[in-house]
Amino acid sequence: MRRIAVRLLLALLVALTAALGTAPAQAAVPDSPAVTYTNPIAEKRADPHIFKHTDGYYYFTATVPEYDRIVLRRATTIQGLSTASEVTIWTKHSSGVMGAHIWAPEIHFIDGKWYVYFAAGSTSDVWAIRMYVLEGTGANPLTATWTEKGQITTTWESFSLDATTFVVNGVRYLAWAQRNPSENNNTSLFIAKMANPWTISGTPAELSQPTLSWETVGYKVNEGPAVIQHGGKVFMTYSASATDANYCLGMLTASATADLTNPASWTKSSTPVFQSNASTSQYGPGHNSFTTSEDGKSDILVYHDRSYKDISGDPLNDPNRRTRVQKVYWKADGTPDFGIPVADGVTPKRFSSYNFADRFIRHWEYRAKIEANVSPLADSQFRVVTGLAGTGTVSLESANFPGYYLRHKNFEVWVEKNDGTSAFASDASFYQRSGLADSAGISYESYNYAGRYIRHYDYLLYVQTPATATDRGDATFYAQ
Repeated sequence: MRRIAVRLLLALLVALTAALGTAPAQAAVPDSPAVTYTNPIAEKRADPHIFKHTDGYYYFTATVPEYDRIVLRRATTIQGLSTASEVTIWTKHSSGVMGAHIWAPEIHFIDGKWYVYFAAGSTSDVWAIRMYVLEGTGANPLTATWTEKGQITTTWESFSLDATTFVVNGVRYLAWAQRNPSENNNTSLFIAKMANPWTISGTPAELSQPTLSWETVGYKVNEGPAVIQHGGKVFMTYSASATDANYCLGMLTASATADLTNPASWTKSSTPVFQSNASTSQYGPGHNSFTTSEDGKSDILVYHDRSYKDISGDPLNDPNRRTRVQKVYWKADGTPDFGIPVADGVTPKRFSSYNFADRFIRHWEYRAKIEANVSPLADSQFRVVTGLAGTGTVSLESANFPGYYLRHKNFEVWVEKNDGTSAFASDASFYQRSGLADSAGISYESYNYAGRYIRHYDYLLYVQTPATATDRGDATFYAQ
């Protein structure tokens, strides 16, 4: 009897061990929860720059279509910038330098003072574009006293613009775009260390010139550098080609410990990292900057684009570039994934599995599943909108297929186009509940089959009635 009891106990332990070994590990609440905004943030505002200050305010400046002044807004939230009052802090000169083409202002707070970097032409030559700096004294830059610190002097007295400043390992740098007289292009990217906020030190280094096919459409352009740091790397995005629908973002990458003034420290992306998307009706995304979400847990891409492709006349005379924002996601290898410029309206979210932290809801050939390392990113992004069936429900609309929604069909979950029927509306509507396995998560209960929830099984999505703890975990997701 003892031998039988021991054998039964051993068998039970083996079975329990096997069960525990195959059970999915519970996911932690994500470090970067979902944030949503409603685009556009500002109409007729190009080359946007949003600076999050320690005083609890976001400060926003951008190019106005009249090209004649520098404006500022502030709000305690990014969305609040869309309705914040706007103040003109500086107006172009009536004659001479700084008298035309006031472009691409950026606002920074350095050593207790405010600085605005901008480009301007001259009344005698509107294309004699050079970089200039304003210094502001006062806690609030909208009411600060501003003085002109003059032109930023570089190697050549040539077309130069889009200055941005950043700090890596305690060293402040300036990056900008300039025409190198020895090159057959419009602008290349340069970097230099700074002696003070309006003066570079040393000899500038040329980091990139437009040589790739997508950098040379209409014009041969590398411009609008912007820097974001993550995981010991420095990423410099920049804009390329003409400022129409061909405008797009490229990216340079360097180690934060490398000599950033050595061009060999940087690697250029072979393809655009952000570009026009006809499905979402977003064209010519570019001249970006970066900021962080209100909770400080998400990186935010700030950029401009247009909602239409065809432009009559010179794109510089078209006033309808507008400011937009969306969340930056980080790949497993530590590089940023900007996805696509999402449709106007509320920005999308991603949903990770409670039981498999690295797997996200995505569509693949229209079937919904969970998967890790999703590419393209937009396959795993969904806009949470008012439910098609109404009555307190939500629907999840595909980010890269607007008008397509998660819906159940024979209790399988697919991404399909709304056909306008009441049956589709019911199948594509869900009640958003607290997570069945973790109240910090989310579970989606079917509108027309009470008690059935979206859950994954063998990595495919279904609507089923959760019966076990594992089922409840499979039906719980975290918004990111």
